[in-house]
Amino acid sequence: MSSSSSDTLFQLRQSAILLLTAMIWGATFVAQSLGMDSVGPFTFTTTRMLLGAFFLLPIVLLRRKRLAAEKPAEAARRSAPQYRRTLLMGGILFGGESLQQFGFVHDTEVGKSGFITALYIVFVPIISLFLGRRGSPLLWAAVALSLVGLWFLCIPPEGFTIAAGDLFVLACAVVFSLHILVIGRYVLLVDAVELSMMQFFCGSILAFFAMLALESPTWIGWQTALPAMLWAGIMSNGIAYTLQIVGQRGMNDTTSSLILSLESVFSVISGWLILNEVLSMREGLGCVLMAAAVVL
Repeated sequence: MSSSSSDTLFQLRQSAILLLTAMIWGATFVAQSLGMDSVGPFTFTTTRMLLGAFFLLPIVLLRRKRLAAEKPAEAARRSAPQYRRTLLMGGILFGGESLQQFGFVHDTEVGKSGFITALYIVFVPIISLFLGRRGSPLLWAAVALSLVGLWFLCIPPEGFTIAAGDLFVLACAVVFSLHILVIGRYVLLVDAVELSMMQFFCGSILAFFAMLALESPTWIGWQTALPAMLWAGIMSNGIAYTLQIVGQRGMNDTTSSLILSLESVFSVISGWLILNEVLSMREGLGCVLMAAAVVL
């Protein structure tokens, strides 16, 4: 097999991993919105991060044991402290998830939240420019096309209004852009699964102290929100965020953000399939445009 064919297959595999990530994230918007009926944003973030970390813990320990038996030198290198990297990623993820939850507290609609969150498809290439990374004209065209698709998908015909909750979600989009860029920098240096687990542990500590300082969670409220937090913790954090780190390995950051932005498409599709929501022609057009942008 030629190197070009091998590279193409690699890119397709990584794209498929990121696509699966977007599918899980899309279904998580509903869980996040429902969870806010019973607990505060920091309680929700603390629980989902801890669930994600403990879900990955046995996998990390098993991988470490196997690596120590097969490649002791490599195992020793990977077990070296990665505090700076994991604290940075955990802090960024804590900020992004918490800001998104505050958006739901202030009644930001699920569709609008999906649109604003996915604006990282614009912020990632813009921040990359300041870092000296220039995207091709074709890539910028894909970003523009996906932005149009997002508008048709998530914003109703009567227009777009800005509320307090929307500003929280907009800040969340900027923070998630930084998260994508930081992953692109660190993913080749450390084990992806271990990096994912450690960012959850670090983020959960920050969220826990914020919860103690600013919220008064109740046992009944926590129990009521548990199904939503289980989905967000295991599926979105434990599985999808880990798949994101694995999928971004060897991928262009802006290309990764385009594929991940399909979470908005899958949030609408999930509502249609699970909640029997109506998928309008306008939303269907938005899905088609976003898919075209990813292919482009």
